Amino acid sequence: MPRNTSLTSSSGSVQLLAFFGGTFDPIHYGHLKPVAGLAKIAGFDQVILLPNNVPPHRPQPEASAQQRLEMVELAVAADPLFSVDPRELTVDTPSYTIETLATLRKEHGDDCPLAFIIGQDSLLTLHKWHRWESLLDFCHLVVMARPGYKEQLDTPELQNWYDAHRVTGAEKLKQKPCGFIYQANTPLLDISATEIRERRHAGLDCSDLLPAAVEHYIESQGLYRQ
Repeated sequence: MPRNTSLTSSSGSVQLLAFFGGTFDPIHYGHLKPVAGLAKIAGFDQVILLPNNVPPHRPQPEASAQQRLEMVELAVAADPLFSVDPRELTVDTPSYTIETLATLRKEHGDDCPLAFIIGQDSLLTLHKWHRWESLLDFCHLVVMARPGYKEQLDTPELQNWYDAHRVTGAEKLKQKPCGFIYQANTPLLDISATEIRERRHAGLDCSDLLPAAVEHYIESQGLYRQ
């Protein structure tokens, strides 16, 4: 669970909490380093990682829910910016972001600014998400650039929706609890979990792609071997 869910930080300023969901099969530097950079740009006080159990739009993970949770916890154990919320791993139904956000909003109250972090790739397919039109009723969306993805949305209607909610100043994210889209120029790391699994399957080294504690755990569990 998040370490600190108060509305204000120790300095008395409004606290901005950010949530970052993913399969994390396994978690790697392509997740962690851009999000850490994003936290500085957008002024996040804390980033809460939300491992998915049953991702609705992609193949099922190779590692078990417990193994993926343990890898995420190992990856961020020494970094106070991050905490881990395992709530989506406790149910066997698909992890719909809108339902998680509705629960988080209820827990944190109506006034606390909440942000949900997505990549440019997810923004381009957001209209395929369950009840996507309601996401901004519960949070801000903070978008990270992704290598090789276009910037324009597929239809004029979707682009108009994006333009109507987009803000260019990160400071606005603390001025309202939800409703904005902020796009950040985060450091780009073209690393994927698929690449890591393929390298593991081929017996190749992955030490440059993920934290040492995660790599050691993968070895100890014999994960991603054919």
